[in-house]
Amino acid sequence: MFGGQFLAQGIAAIQTTLPEDRFIHSLHAYFLRPGDSSIPIQFKVDITRDGRSFNHREARAYQNQKELFRMVCSYAVTVPGYDFVARGMPVVPPPEEVTYTYEDFCRDQMPDPNYIRDVQNRPFEILYINPPMTREKSDQLESQRMWIRIRGEVGDEVWMHDAGLAYLADSTLIDHITLPHGKRWQDPDFEGTSLDHAMWFHGTCVANDWLLFDQDVEWTGDGRGLASARLYQRDGTLVATCMQEGLMRF
Repeated sequence: MFGGQFLAQGIAAIQTTLPEDRFIHSLHAYFLRPGDSSIPIQFKVDITRDGRSFNHREARAYQNQKELFRMVCSYAVTVPGYDFVARGMPVVPPPEEVTYTYEDFCRDQMPDPNYIRDVQNRPFEILYINPPMTREKSDQLESQRMWIRIRGEVGDEVWMHDAGLAYLADSTLIDHITLPHGKRWQDPDFEGTSLDHAMWFHGTCVANDWLLFDQDVEWTGDGRGLASARLYQRDGTLVATCMQEGLMRF
């Protein structure tokens, strides 16, 4: 099961327990076991705390009586504050000028027909701005940048777009931890999986409009790799920051 599905459905499950004036601002999640996307998931939500400004929830996902996923989320009321962004949106071509798709990337660099078919069935679109085209080992990687969006309608509720954003944030992020070593995530001699995911929501967005996904590899070692990313709206507004660690076995 795609990890973003756990994230998005966990947000949907938690939403049923919240007042209408609370919005997600952070989540910390662990992928504990693989899931089977052909059978339903049971979510259990614990109300950790309800305060005047903040609400905390824990969601756990189960299949066949086994816990697969656990996530802690924090929600808050919206208040005015001082704005600052350390890293503004980089200068990139607009999505209308980018033609290299995720399917193109998989077909060119990870020619597994089953994986390509899986990618085509996922409800998102990706346009690669600067796909990695060489397999040279390097400790000086450029940021991996792409336009990304949910395919189709999402709905009018803010939390639906938050769930869509969390779904998108799990795509491609951990894939890049192989790049410093001249590898690709789908190489036959590589085994990898997402271990955890942390995300901070800085504002509302439209998940089915193009968002810039700006990603970096922070560290690899001890059989793991860490990646970070920022998601920007087309007007340059930073809407989310996320980090993910993954297993790396060659």
